[in-house]
Order: sequence, then structure tokens, then C-alpha cells
Amino acid sequence: MEKATILFHLGPLGISSIVVTTWGIMFFLGLFCWLATRRLSTDPGPLQAMLEGSISAIDAAIRALLPHSTEKVLPFIATLWIYIVTANLTGLVPGLDSPTACLSVTAGLALLVFLSVHWFGIRSEGLIAYLRHYLSPSPILLPFHIISELTRTVALAVRLFGNMMSLEMAALLILLVAGLLVPVPLLMLHIIEALVQAYIFGMLALIYVAGAMQSRSKVNQEKERTDT
Repeated sequence: MEKATILFHLGPLGISSIVVTTWGIMFFLGLFCWLATRRLSTDPGPLQAMLEGSISAIDAAIRALLPHSTEKVLPFIATLWIYIVTANLTGLVPGLDSPTACLSVTAGLALLVFLSVHWFGIRSEGLIAYLRHYLSPSPILLPFHIISELTRTVALAVRLFGNMMSLEMAALLILLVAGLLVPVPLLMLHIIEALVQAYIFGMLALIYVAGAMQSRSKVNQEKERTDT
């Protein structure tokens, strides 16, 4: 199944269906958030209650790992979660494919997480203190720390891509074999898997960010262990 059909060109750049779908998701989310927050009330209706419940759940997940820095991380992690959930569920729309079933999209998300981890870590700990944790407990481990950073970034991209691509391929094969005999269970499986994969990606990103923001305390703990 072709995932990157070129729809039109902007000069030398070919704009694929995945790019257009991604733009559409961003436009939809922006418009939805603008419309949903225009008339907030102290007596929330169903939509506002749903939005507040979703943000409260994300806030609680972040607060469990970063109780003192929740406000700093919430916009990034919440946006990441909301986008991935929407992108994963886009495959349910007839004629559209999930952008996260394309490796270039998941690689971009993983690269964003990689850069954000260091950004939050440096802002929280300071440049010198943050870089020092790569030399802990011994400078000999520096290459292994670097390899670990790179491999977990690759794993983020490949995990989400592989799961979403295999899910869409399995759904297509089942529909080809069984026709419309099992549409509801298949749709439920797609929805559950899409939510699970978005949750895993977001939680891993949160854990990486939390680890970077707490790097100084890790170094101090290592020093205390060596002193004792």
C-alpha cells in the first residue's frame, strides 16, 4: 500500500498525501481548540467537561513524575499526546492513512522528543550540570551514554511506525478476507491500539524528559554513594 503519493509540487518539493493529512490534522486541532475554548464557563457543559478531564488526566500523569515542573512540561507532552492520538485515529477515516504509519513522521516526532529532552534538561539543570551527568559515574561511560540517547530515539520512531503500519495492514487484510462481516470488532481493535500506542509514546517521552530534568540529583546521588 503506497503511503506517500505525491499530490502536487511546491517548486522542487513534492507534497505527499501524508504531508497534506498532517497539515489537515494540525488545522483541525487548532480550529477545534479555538472553538472549544471561546466560551469557557464555571458551569461546564459536556464538551468543556471532557476537555478539562483530558487535560487533568495528562496533568496527573506528568505530576506523578515531575511534581515541581508540571507547568513547564505540560504544553509539550499534552500536545504530543493529543496529536499522536488524532494521527493514529485518522486511519479510520475512509480514504486517509494514519501519518504515524509513515516512518518519516514518527522519525520527526522522535527527533522532536530528542531535542526537547536536552532543552528541558539544560533549562532545568544548567548547561554544565546537565552535561556533567553524561560523565557519571565515570567518564569512560560517555560513549555508552551517547549511544543510549541515539538508540532510544530510533526505538521511539520505529516502535510507533511499526505498530501503526502493522495495524493498518492487518485491518486491510482482514477486510479483504472477511469483507464487512467484522467491521465493529475491527474498528474497536484499531481504536484501542491507537490509544495504547499514543500512550506509550507519550509516557516514554515524559520519562526521558523527567530523567533529563533530574540529572543533577542523579549525579549528587552517585557522589554520595562513592563518598560512603
